Amino acid sequence: MGGKSIDAMIEERRRETGIAELEGDLQLEERLIYANRTARVTKGGRRFSFSALVVVGDKRGFVGFGHGKAKEVPLAIAKAVEQAKKKIIRVPIINGTVPHDVVGHFGPTKIIVLPARRGTGVVAGGAAKPVFELAGYTDVLTKIIGSTNPDNVVRAVFDALLQLKTPEQVAQERGLPLEEIRRRYRLYAKPKIRVKLYYPWRGIHG
Repeated sequence: MGGKSIDAMIEERRRETGIAELEGDLQLEERLIYANRTARVTKGGRRFSFSALVVVGDKRGFVGFGHGKAKEVPLAIAKAVEQAKKKIIRVPIINGTVPHDVVGHFGPTKIIVLPARRGTGVVAGGAAKPVFELAGYTDVLTKIIGSTNPDNVVRAVFDALLQLKTPEQVAQERGLPLEEIRRRYRLYAKPKIRVKLYYPWRGIHG
């Protein structure tokens, strides 16, 4: 939602999981989302610089994103990659998909993320698809509502990923048997679900 600090949430998650100690062992892939030119008007004229948004991941549950600015594109990308490595989080993957439905928000952007059957693929548009692919998901259904600005979309996706919980975590939090939680988890989406008419915050299908 608006005003939510995704960076602060990522930092808190990293402290809880101790990911910083594992970063050196990760074999990360990089994906450039965009590299834009920006201009600043000064007394001496217009000064140009470049900004880049990058996603990194090992396709095994570790993924991060970063934003960099510099006077040259390669430097902007390099800065974005370095920042992305400092924002890596670990996400739960069950049979190639997300463990449960979740809705991510950031500013005017909302993204619905649903589990999918094997063979579905990553059904995601724009800047969302690279995040899921580099995280290691092979089958996911998503729907973006609102702004499709890449910065907002990436942060909305990470807001959703930060909400995901494994059956073990839920069982521990609720004090219930693990097998009961696993039965309740819907590991696969319905074959003919109409994603565009799904409203998880209302608990109904349109």
